[in-house]
This record gives sequence, C-alpha cells and structure tokens, in this order.
Amino acid sequence: MIEICLSSSQRFSPSTSVATSTLKILSVHSQSNESSMSEKKQNVYEKRGYAVTSTANAKKIAQDFLQSQSPELKKVKFGLPEADDRYHVWRIPVLDPSKDRIGEVVVNAKSGDIDQAKSSEISVMIQKFAEHTPTETPAKKTSDRRRSVIARSVLRNTLVQGDAEFTLAELPAESVDLVFTSPPYFNARPDYTEYAAYEEYLGKMRKIIQQGHRLLSEGRFFVMNVSPVLIRRTDRNKASRRIAVPFDLHRIFIEEGFDFIDDIIWEKPSGAGWATGRGRRFAADRTPLQYKAVPVTEYVLVYRKRTDRLLDWNIRNHHDQDAVQRSKVEDGYEQTNIWRISPSYSKFHPAIFPTELAERVIRYYSFEGDVVLDPFGGSGTTGKVAYNLKRKFVMAEMDSDYVDLMKRELTKTMGKDVEDVNFIGCSPIDSSGSLI
Repeated sequence: MIEICLSSSQRFSPSTSVATSTLKILSVHSQSNESSMSEKKQNVYEKRGYAVTSTANAKKIAQDFLQSQSPELKKVKFGLPEADDRYHVWRIPVLDPSKDRIGEVVVNAKSGDIDQAKSSEISVMIQKFAEHTPTETPAKKTSDRRRSVIARSVLRNTLVQGDAEFTLAELPAESVDLVFTSPPYFNARPDYTEYAAYEEYLGKMRKIIQQGHRLLSEGRFFVMNVSPVLIRRTDRNKASRRIAVPFDLHRIFIEEGFDFIDDIIWEKPSGAGWATGRGRRFAADRTPLQYKAVPVTEYVLVYRKRTDRLLDWNIRNHHDQDAVQRSKVEDGYEQTNIWRISPSYSKFHPAIFPTELAERVIRYYSFEGDVVLDPFGGSGTTGKVAYNLKRKFVMAEMDSDYVDLMKRELTKTMGKDVEDVNFIGCSPIDSSGSLI
C-alpha cells in the first residue's frame, strides 16, 4: 500500500495532475525495489569481485581460447566448470565427442584471462582429441531414461552355501543394493585359505568382483575391507614378503566397471600389529635398514558401479522415499577417512571384522529395506548387522562349518524371523532349536 500525499498547490495546479505525481512516486519506488532485488540477486562470484560470474561465461572464454589455438579443437565439448575459490580460478573440463576428458582450461576468475601455466598443454589435448575413435553408441531405452522409480529387489534374507563365484551367478542381475565384504587373506593362514599362486588368488577376486558388478543396482556401491598381506619367511636365509593386495584389487575394480570413490583407513590400537612379528628386530637393536613399520591399519575401499547418473538419481528414484528419510545418518558420524575401531576376535573364525565397521558401512551406503550382499559370509557379521539396521542380507559361504556358525548367530539375532530366511545349497534352520 503506497500513500500519495500532495500539497495543496499540487492538488489544484493545472500543470500537475494526480496521475503524473503518482507515476513519479511509483517510479521512484520501483527503482528502489529493483536496486534492492539486484543486491539480493548478486551471486557469490560477484561478491568476490570476479570478472567471470557464471559457468556460461567460463565456457565461452574457454571455447574462444581453444578455437584461437587450433582448428582441431573447434569440436571439443565442455564439462561443468567449477570455481576454485582457493586460487580464484575457474576450471573448465575439456571433453572429446564421447565426453571423455582430454584436458582442462583454467581461467583467472578476477581478470577473465587464460592461465596457461595451469591449463592443459594444447598439444596434449590435440593428440588426445585425434586419438578419439568415433563409435556408434546405442541409444538408451527411453523407458529406462524416463524411469521414475528404481525397482525394489525381489531378494529376501538369504544364506547361500557354496563357492560365491558360481552360486552368485544364480541370483538375478541388479538385485543387490550394496556389496560389503572382507575377502580371505592370501595365504596368510593355511588353516583358513590357501592358493597355489598369487595370480590365482587375484583371478578368484576378479570373478567375485564381476559377480558384484552384475548383481549391483545401477550406481550402487561395492565396499571391500582388505589389507596388505605378510608372508612369513621360511628360514633365516630368506626374507619375508609383504604383498600390496589392495593396490592390485584396485586395478581389477577399475577394469571391471567401477569408479573409485574412497580409501578409508581402518586404524586399530597401536598394540594390534605386534602379533605379526613385524618390527621386533628393529625394536631390539635399532639398526638402520632393518626398520619395518608395525601394521595397525587396513583399507576399506569404496567403489561405485560406473554410471553417467549422479547419486541424486539413486536417491530421488529410490522405490521407498520414506525409507530414504528414515535412513538419515545422525550426528556423530565419521567425518574423515580415518576410522579408529578395535579389532574383533572369535574362537570360531580366524578373521572376523568388527560389528562397528559393518555398521558404519551399511549405514553410510544403503537405505532401510535395501539388500546387502557379502560374498564371503564367514561368521555372519554382515547379515546380523544388516538385519539389526532393517536391511535385508544375502550371504554366501563355501565352508560348511562357517555356514553352521552363521545359522547359530542368525538364530540368536533374529529369533523367530530366522524361519523366513531363504536357504540355498544348505538345510534350513532347525526349528526345534538344536542350533541355538
């Protein structure tokens, strides 16, 4: 509501009408509003005094620069420019026609000039662009692109006895929402598992990773707890060997269609690593060259099944939006990639991982009602934690003793609900309670 007050001379002067005065006042008020709105609309880049204030500006500068440098780069595409406020620059990804990254153009955000020292070499981008081989990409199904809800898995709580390489092949594709496992250590304990050669072990892991990729729903996660392995020396004239298993498995994950997301470090208490015997020689005489660090960490490697869709797509199209809301992680979550967790021990299994480790992984990488797969079920920690967190589980295990152990543990955890577990390759839980 605007009040218009006119003086007596204005009211009756023939040269001044009410309409004219009203328009003048409204014009001043409008200008004031526009000024206020302009201030409100000022984006963060303008507030920082940047000359380049939008992604469109950044792309245009990069495009003009590349076209001036080489006619071969006229057909490049650009990814999403990002403002790096630490160095006050825009970073614009340069892509070939297949949208593979071939370089980056860096623009000074304050001046709008190209920072050639930080940008990719023109010659390198030209070479990568020239190496691009045009391929006919099959069009994605319209129905898939317009899919508004990701289908719910048909699987229910399941225990499978048998070699996961083969038994998992019987499960339907894209029926799992998270894979979390800790594979057997390579020849660390003969009573646990033993392979003729390291290459055989890696081949086995590749088969499991392939099955995980087939079973995972699009864009979901495969999390693996793994660590370097120490092969003890056989006599005083031979050295022990430490094999960097996580780094070899990383290569396999990438080759099998996963994107690397995180390397979380599971840190154990300082005394946990002395059982390996590593570091004792140096502790005794402190002679240089004999130093060996006592291992108190393991890796929790996080990979996502490769897709061109962002994580928001998985969240937005989940079949149960109420479950998405219920699954929100509360305060006190782990904010860094160093997780300090004490190890667990069992007289029934030589290498179990802690319940706390499984709880964090399952909370952070799945929703209530999702299906969690562990291809190396062992003592059943993943299944117990999944059940307690209102997820469903699928556990595979080839050792009959460990399958019996899982049955006992699941009975303790699930009570009567254990009767609804689907058993494949093994007998169901004895309802008479003989396994309790």
